[in-house]
Order: sequence, then structure tokens, then C-alpha cells
Amino acid sequence: MAYSMRFRSAFALVALAVAVGFSSRPSPAQIVPQGAFGFTDFGAEAKLEEKFLAVPDPKLAGEDLKTLTAEPHLAATPEDYKTAEFVARKFRAAGLETQIVPYRVLLNQPKVVRVEAWDEAGHPLMTGPAREHVNGDPQQDDPRIVMPFNGSSGSGDVTGEAVYANYCRLEDFDSLAAQHIDLHGKIAVCRYGTNFRGVKVYLAEQRGAIGVLIYSDPQDDGYYKGDPYPIGPWRPDTSVQRGSVQYLFRYPGDPETPGVASTLDLPDSARIKKIDGPDGNQPHIISIPLSSHDAAPILQALKGPGAPQGWQGALPFRYHLGPAGVKVHLVSQQDYQRRIIWDVIGKIPGAQDPDAWVIVGNHRDAWVYGAVDPSSGTAAMLEAVRGIGALLHQGWRPRRTIVFCSWDAEEEGLVGSTEWVEQQDHTLDRAVAYFNVDVAVSGPDFSASAVPSLKNFIRDVARSVPSPVTGSVFLQWHLRPSGADEHHESNAPPIEGEEVHVGDLGSGSDFTPFLQHAGVPSTEVGSNGPYGVYHSAFDDFAWYTQNADPDFVYLQEMARVLGLEAMRMADADALPYNYIAYAREISAYIQTAKRRAADNGLASLDFAPVEAAASHFAAAADHVHALQSTPYGDLTQLNLALRQAETALLSPSGLPGRPWYRHTIYAPGELTGYAAVVIPGVNEAIDARNPTLAAQQLAVLSQVLDRAAIVLSAAH
Repeated sequence: MAYSMRFRSAFALVALAVAVGFSSRPSPAQIVPQGAFGFTDFGAEAKLEEKFLAVPDPKLAGEDLKTLTAEPHLAATPEDYKTAEFVARKFRAAGLETQIVPYRVLLNQPKVVRVEAWDEAGHPLMTGPAREHVNGDPQQDDPRIVMPFNGSSGSGDVTGEAVYANYCRLEDFDSLAAQHIDLHGKIAVCRYGTNFRGVKVYLAEQRGAIGVLIYSDPQDDGYYKGDPYPIGPWRPDTSVQRGSVQYLFRYPGDPETPGVASTLDLPDSARIKKIDGPDGNQPHIISIPLSSHDAAPILQALKGPGAPQGWQGALPFRYHLGPAGVKVHLVSQQDYQRRIIWDVIGKIPGAQDPDAWVIVGNHRDAWVYGAVDPSSGTAAMLEAVRGIGALLHQGWRPRRTIVFCSWDAEEEGLVGSTEWVEQQDHTLDRAVAYFNVDVAVSGPDFSASAVPSLKNFIRDVARSVPSPVTGSVFLQWHLRPSGADEHHESNAPPIEGEEVHVGDLGSGSDFTPFLQHAGVPSTEVGSNGPYGVYHSAFDDFAWYTQNADPDFVYLQEMARVLGLEAMRMADADALPYNYIAYAREISAYIQTAKRRAADNGLASLDFAPVEAAASHFAAAADHVHALQSTPYGDLTQLNLALRQAETALLSPSGLPGRPWYRHTIYAPGELTGYAAVVIPGVNEAIDARNPTLAAQQLAVLSQVLDRAAIVLSAAH
């Protein structure tokens, strides 16, 4: 039923597009909206937006992407600093007040990483990691490419029997335990997918493993999906996904300074000493990423029970669990030092409300070249900056301050953005939005995630930006909806009647500190496609121009979306949040949690107070929405109340066991790491079948909803 309804809706939209005469490449003037929520008179803003939309240029965006991907630029390296200087020059040329802001943070870089395996007769099976190589890639032989390693990995030298653990999810480890396969002293071999790699290592450590090998199975992003690079976009067999295994679900950022900005002058006494303890975010054990080329001999030689249903990958042999058959030796010598990283911050002071900030951010560091992740985002942001700079040169000034941010060391654990947020914590009480872009373009299919109050805002912006294919971005989004990825999935119930789906914000990118620590309403946008070279040496300019965006028109599209988000939020008379949508989603989360509690044997939990609080919040949302719909007169108090309502949803004590995460409605799941858990304190207590904690978290949720309702009800 859902498919047939979507098909009919899509057909109707195509017919509409033809009827109104959309060209294949419409000009911005063809789709200028007649109004926008939050504006008294949208006419002047529409003219400004039309001027802005005409500036971002595909060719210039492509040139910036080529510059940004010319060298590997791992965080805290000289090449990384060169990209900071490049971005700073672009910001200054556009007229932004620009600073390069340094932090001193604990990061590891690899000295020795080695994997050796033998069969049960002692015959060698493999030695790696093997060099990443395909026929004809122009950048794969640069000696500065960092060897495959994991950020936050432990150091050591260990030997143990291998056990295949599928995706290293909780249910996978429970399945092994049910078959009496003990992980103590073993090396867990698991494949990428379904959860954050740091959660894989955390669970393996909890089960007694001494090391973890995480490989890329062809079923998940290799030849099982389609042609591998260099023929197609999918992962070749020697390609390795690097990545951080930081325990992100506890806190992101510098491991030594949770909640405190790691500035250059921060004394050692302010740093925690036990970063791999229960209050830290670092694993004890070794973890090493592998290609399918290196993992295959290990998996093929494993004996023991056959892999259960759903555990068989796409390598051409039957998978077994072990532990019989293979012994593995891991060597990991990691050089941990406090290293300097560099954020680039460019500011346009607001003409009327300079303390209210609209923040746009993208990270700049990459594991290797990072053409898609993150340089496509940086190139798009730079064209958005150039477009807004053109308006500045014509005399325009935004009502509110716009801040463009290029973050460093995101790949190691959202480090640059987290340290800046922790330094600016009180300033951000007035920040009205954070707009993130990360993997901006890997293909043509637009997607977005946001807090519920900004989901309609994103849809309206998409209606105002021309698509490279037909009509608006919104139209193309509706016709080709992008599937959710691990960053934007959640346990939220589906929303009936959505025109296009806007996902929820979990973690894995730089919106995390803004929303989940500081309570700044946030969004993330991207344009997706088949992308099998994530975090590898092949995420380079050649792959991008062959597979993602040969003419750079989707970089132009993303620049327009980002710039329009910033301008519209900065210039709106009344802040264009939709708290009616927020209240509706929260009520749905509560009802779903109530059913889950009953299913988990916690039917005695009293949901009446939180249901009443949700009703108060919904009534207050109706009240404030009426004020936003007719935004006349002095709107200072209204806008302050609108912004403070999101802050009211923070819990000062944070989530149970992870106080850095303060948002009561959204957090990364403890056992997912990326995907969002809605009303996390309540849901995770229910999943743990802990009635005392669940009751306590229901009381916290009731308090924050009542507090937010009071804030909105007082608006006038």
C-alpha cells in the first residue's frame, strides 16, 4: 500500500512539473516562493535569495574540491593546517571576520600496525594490512597516505584465536554466548555496518575479547552491491575503512577534557587521568580495520559451527564461527600525543540582533583525501560563503549574526566542534540554529535530518532551491527519496502523511555537541548515492568525478541549500520553528515507549504525568504558533521564548551514566552509537527492564516538557 501510494504521488508531481513548465535546469527565479513562515513581508527576502542563488558556481566548487583533495590531510598534520589556511583565505575574501582557532587535544597516530594469521597447523594465512591498490587510481601511491588504523585504538601485542561475530552487535554476542562460544582471550572478527565501530569494540571488550578486527564485507559495500571501483562506485577488495573507535556514546571530543574546552593554555590539572576508565571514552583493547582481501583468508580457515542465518556475507565460501581453525597476532603501536588542531571561524555580525547566532558548519579533516567525506561539504560551504559574500559587498547585512565554521579532527571523535561548543557554551544560549553538512555529495539523492521544529523549515528551503534535474530540490527529493543511513536512523515511530521524510539526529557528525550538549536546534543535509569508498584512500577526486558528481552541479545545489538555510533563519522576523510538529512527535514517542514498557513487563509504570506534560507542551505550541503566524511589532520576547524552549528540554544532570549528553529527546543510542534513540533516558531504562530508573527518567521528561510549555505559554 505505501509503495503504490508513493508511486501515485510521484506521478502526480511529475505531471505537475510538466504542467507548470519546469525546464531541466530551472533558474532560481522560476521557483521563488511567495512567502515563508516567520516573515511579515517576504518580498524583500525573496529578492535577496534570488540574488544569492545566482552566485554558487559548479566550476568554482569543483576547483575548490580539487584543491582540498590534493593531499592527504589527517587532523593535526601540516597538510591539515594548509587546508585551514585555504578556508580562512576564502572566508576573508568574502568579507567574513575570520580566525583560526587552535586547540590542544589528545590524538593517536599509528607507528606500527600489523596483523598475522595462521591456520591450526601453523601455516601462515595472511600478513597485513595490505596496501590499498586498484588499477589506475592517480592518488593511491602518495607516501603520506596513513596506514589503516583506528583512532582511539589501544596499543599492545596480543595473540588469540579468532571468532567471527557478524556485526558485533549485542544480539550477535548473545547468540555466540548461547552457543557456548566464549570471547575471553579471543580476537573478535566483525564486519562493518548496522552500528558504530566504537560500539563494536566496546561490546567485544565487555565480553572479554583482547582485540577486534573490523573488515568491510562485499555484501555491505562491495561487489555484492555492484561494480567496485575503478569500474563502479563500490569498495574494491583492498580498500580499508579507517575510523575512530572512541566511545562516542559516553562523550565526544578530547578524551581528557569532557565538558571543558581543551584550549592551548588549559592546565594539566583540568584533564582527567583515566581516559580508558568508566568515566573516559577510550577502549582498552586493540582494534584494527581490514579490507575484505585481508579478512578472507581468516574467515575461510575458521572452523566450528556454521554461521547462523543472516551472518553469511558475500565472500565466496561458507562462513564459520570458530574459535577453532585460526590464530591471530595483532600488533598496535599508537603514538598518543597532545596535538594542535585548527578550527576556522568566520563571522558576519548581525545588524539588529548580533547576539543571536545562526551557525553553519562542516569538518575539514579527512582520513586520507576525503573527497566526499568531508571535502564535498567544505566545497559546498565555500560556495555558500561566496554567495553570501556577494550580498555583503552589495551592502546587505543579516538581522542575526551568521557564523561559518570549518571544524578539525571530526574524524577522531567530533573533536574540533566539541571543543568550540564547550568553549562557547553560554554564548550558545542565544544561538538560534546549527546547520551541519558532512558527507555533502556522494550522489544525486537529497536527504535531511533535523529536530522536529525545523523539519518543515528544511522542506520549505528545499522548495526554494532549483534541482539540477527538474524543478526544485523538494520535487526531486519526493521523486527519489534517499534511504536513511546509520547517522539518521532512529527508534522513532513512522510519521503518517509526510510529504518527504526528514530523519532524526543521532550522532556521528558535528551537530552532536550543538544539539545534544548545548541544546541548539540543528539540521543536517546531504545528497546521497552509491558510495563504497568511505574512509579509504579511494575517496579521492578521481572517484568523485567518476561516480558522484562529474559536473559538480550537486555541489552547487548543496551550496544553495546551506546558504538559504543561513539567510532565511538569520532574516526571519519570528524564528521559524514549528513546535506543533515537535509536540506531535514527542507524544508519539511517549505512546510508543508506553507500549514497549508493557511488552517488557513494566506495565505498572505510570505514564499519566508525562502524558499530561506532553499535552501542556502541545497546547503551548498551538499558542506560540499563532503568534508566529502574524509576526508584527516587537518580536524580541517571542523569539527569546521560541529559542529557550529547546534549551528547556535539556537535563542539567544529563542522561544516566553519560552526563555529557543533556538532551532528553534525542541522543545516540548506547548500543548504536550513530542512530538516534528518542526520549533516550526513558527508552534505555525500559530496554534494560529497570523500573526504578524508568520511573525516574519519566519524571525528568515530565519536568522538562512542563518547563518548555511554561516558556512557550509565556510568549507574547
